[in-house]
Amino acid sequence: MRIGIDIGSTAAKAAAFEGDELICTLIVPTGFNGVDAAMRLADELRSRGIDPTSCDASVVATGYGRVSVPYAGKTVTEITCHGRGATYLFGGDGTVIDVGGQDTKVIQLANGKVKKFVMNDKCAAGTGKFLEVIADRMGVTQEQLAELAAAGKPTQISNMCTVFAESEVISLIGKGEPRENIANGVIESVVSKLSSLANNLIVGDVFLTGGLCENEYVVARLSEHLQRPVTTNPSARYAGAIGAALSA
Repeated sequence: MRIGIDIGSTAAKAAAFEGDELICTLIVPTGFNGVDAAMRLADELRSRGIDPTSCDASVVATGYGRVSVPYAGKTVTEITCHGRGATYLFGGDGTVIDVGGQDTKVIQLANGKVKKFVMNDKCAAGTGKFLEVIADRMGVTQEQLAELAAAGKPTQISNMCTVFAESEVISLIGKGEPRENIANGVIESVVSKLSSLANNLIVGDVFLTGGLCENEYVVARLSEHLQRPVTTNPSARYAGAIGAALSA
């Protein structure tokens, strides 16, 4: 049994393989404590008949909290794991854009391995946390934010800093700007940030992983900005955990 544990800043994921077959994926909120998140994942795995602490299990941890997994046999960097997981999911070389809670990674794959990569700066701009904060301020979910954006007209959000952008959104709300237009401006600002980060590294097909992989509107807008199709699937949020399991 090969198990990958990906402790991210917002969500902790697990993936388990029996032989070459992916038999289980799990996700729980990371919360305040990475060790607690790892133990909650272990409990969830056991409820499905998979014991990550058994002698038959080989466990690899990744993500920003990878050192917080007490039952992991080793740790592997998230760049390597996301690259390997994306290769498994999409079956070819290309460019991976991974949108995490606190950072965004662009990974160029060649012959199934990481060739080059770039990460955003320490600002949360262009990440899942940015959208989470703005959606909370507008009183909607991230899914509802995308639905509003699809029905809105462009409204410029000039600040990419999460704190200042939140203040800008509050100001726009106060001026009576329609929520649809504000949502449109917020998502356009995120997609613009992602495309700027990725443009100089893109080779071949483009794959989106991370928490926005099921957001059809973001995928469509990113495809438009990059002027090429962006491929994803629901399992892409588990790419890091899958890659970690494959490294076990």
